[in-house]
Amino acid sequence: MEKKIKTLYILSIVAILAFLGMQVYWLYGRYEYSLTEYESRTGISVAEALKEYDKARARGSATEGDTVRVQSRFQMSHGLDSIGKQVRTVTVRTNVINGRKLLGIAENRKLTHEEMKRLEELVMDSIEMANARIATIDASSAPSDGIAWNAMRNFESEIRSPFTVEGVDSILRKHDIIADISIMLQDSVTWEPVTERHSSVLSPRLKIITPYSELERKAVVIECPIPSSEVLREMGWTLVMAVVLSLFLILCLVWQIKTIAKLTRLDKMRNSFISTMIHELKRPISTLKMCVSGIDNDKLMEDDQLRHELTGEIRIALDNLSAYFSKLRDITFNNVEQIPLNVSSFNLAAFVDSVIKSITVPSAKDVVFENAVPENFEISADCSHLMNILTNLIENAIKYSSDKVTIKINAVRTSDGCQIIVEDNGNGIAADDINRIFNRFYRGKASASDIPGMGLGLAYVKLLTDAHGGEISVESAEGVGSSFSIKLPQ
Repeated sequence: MEKKIKTLYILSIVAILAFLGMQVYWLYGRYEYSLTEYESRTGISVAEALKEYDKARARGSATEGDTVRVQSRFQMSHGLDSIGKQVRTVTVRTNVINGRKLLGIAENRKLTHEEMKRLEELVMDSIEMANARIATIDASSAPSDGIAWNAMRNFESEIRSPFTVEGVDSILRKHDIIADISIMLQDSVTWEPVTERHSSVLSPRLKIITPYSELERKAVVIECPIPSSEVLREMGWTLVMAVVLSLFLILCLVWQIKTIAKLTRLDKMRNSFISTMIHELKRPISTLKMCVSGIDNDKLMEDDQLRHELTGEIRIALDNLSAYFSKLRDITFNNVEQIPLNVSSFNLAAFVDSVIKSITVPSAKDVVFENAVPENFEISADCSHLMNILTNLIENAIKYSSDKVTIKINAVRTSDGCQIIVEDNGNGIAADDINRIFNRFYRGKASASDIPGMGLGLAYVKLLTDAHGGEISVESAEGVGSSFSIKLPQ
């Protein structure tokens, strides 16, 4: 049975670890998915911001039409190379005409209507005064002719209104996007935007490389840090439900393990209790059998002294049996209110004397009793139950001590009643056991010794103390002794 229980423990622990591993793996996958979704939305927002910036550049260049004119000629040719492969070539010739220079105006002012009309007439004959820029590139790698044409228009736009980091940053901030922006000159032509996803889940960053003047191999690099808190907030209920369900299942498994452990412990305690109880009850029964055999012998009964000794032994054995059964009876009550109390007033000092006289001291022990209860100390309690309380504490002090022990019983008045103290200089109680000694069937280190007992004595004492509405506490140190304090309301 123990082997099966141990196997069940191991399987339960493995199941918990496996479940946690699968849950972590699933949550990681969910986080990756949410991170990718967030990056996709951010990429779309960046693309829209760049389109908006291109429109702003176009509007900005249009305002300079009175002073600067840009004329471009686009040319695309298709052919075959030496091995018969299709070749696409694009050429852009852009003339930048300075209107003020053409009209001979030095100051920076807006042109009049007559000057504008004159400029229109001179533009056609001003080729020699134009700043021509020509770009020719092999566009065979372009995905389509449309993209190649768009690259030529981007070249013209860059001449009309140069691309700036500040301009892009202002547009991105309008879209609530904080990014690191830089301009790079590429080794080869990039025709379409390139997106580099996050490489780290701890500090994810989205990198977007977008060409803005393909013929000049110019591109803008936008790096956006992805806030993990935003991604986790989007996971929201999924994360909460996963954590709650995980904790619930783990608690269920732990509860199952604890329940099995408790049942196993109770089973061991039950078996130990039964064997101990049989052992304890055998002694008075054996004594009774022996005494009954002696009574049946006529010759032995002729000796008055021997007859008195036999009847004394029978009385002690019956008292022990009665004490055991009383203990078992009271310990099985569901609550302390069920224990009947017959409360009366009596002198505690005289009562302690009677308790001490009723104690049977083993012949191998040297026990010294000290009754330090003040004279005329009156209390109200159930005499029978209080006797059982003190008897158990005194018997324990004798049982768990060396050959010589001193037991002192004292009492003091308190604000709401009285306090009875039973002290001894015996073996003491281990620190690990001191908080559990009042549990039923618990014996601690005593269970590993040869000292007999059922683990009911102190549980019985606490039960009777609770029935009086009182409290019991203990102070102890191994090798020094113990002090039990019983507070009873009056």
